Amino acid sequence: MTKAEIQQQTGIPVPPNIKDFMFRGWLDEVRQHKNKLKYNHKVTDVELLVPIPNPPKIICLAFNYYDHARDAGLTPSDEPVIFMKPRTALNEPFKDVICPSFVTRLDYEAELAVIIGKETKKVTEEAALDYVFGYMIMHDVSARDIQFKDKQFTRGKGIDTFAPCGPWITTKDEVADPQNLQIITKVNDEMRQNSSSSNMVLPIRRIISALSRTMTLEPGDIISTGTPAGVAMSMKEPKYLKDGDVVEITIEKLGTIRNRIVFQ
Repeated sequence: MTKAEIQQQTGIPVPPNIKDFMFRGWLDEVRQHKNKLKYNHKVTDVELLVPIPNPPKIICLAFNYYDHARDAGLTPSDEPVIFMKPRTALNEPFKDVICPSFVTRLDYEAELAVIIGKETKKVTEEAALDYVFGYMIMHDVSARDIQFKDKQFTRGKGIDTFAPCGPWITTKDEVADPQNLQIITKVNDEMRQNSSSSNMVLPIRRIISALSRTMTLEPGDIISTGTPAGVAMSMKEPKYLKDGDVVEITIEKLGTIRNRIVFQ
């Protein structure tokens, strides 16, 4: 449904900025008139873009699944171990991932991402989910050779197009239990990751609470909650991504994203 159609059918002016629409009251007003809306467009008729193209922050957790940490020979932390991705890494849910030709070990990571809905500071675990707007898929594409050389994550995970996400934001009312969602990654239709968000070390409530004690979380912030076991670097014979490979990530209730890998 287009902005013009929403305005025509509800009489509510829609701002040009998606963050204003979601977080400053317009969406709530439109919901009150949802019975007036006629949905005439199929998803296949439109190009799906990045759900939030200009988030204040993209916060990512490292080794937040027991099986992934075990495969890496690490003991999971009882506090969030984080790194940041730049906004320029964001990519559409079905667009190519463009990898620089000098990268030699390109890896995939399926992640459940949380979208913060209102300013969050020093929130308790019990109240933390009240500050969530919704959820989406994040593909944390990783250049392992750069990551291992730098001994930190930012450069190897912050390359342009290295954060495909979407295919849309599923609002929290549509997800009864975000800690019980199946996560599947396929590369060229071969199953690589098959796990559940129930295997997180730190659940979403604790992540939000812990982060909010050290930084103010803002509407539109993306928190990517880590990846389960099955990534290429943990295999006995690693199957890193190659030019032309297609990575498909599905998270229960959130949909599917699919991206072709292109080396340039």
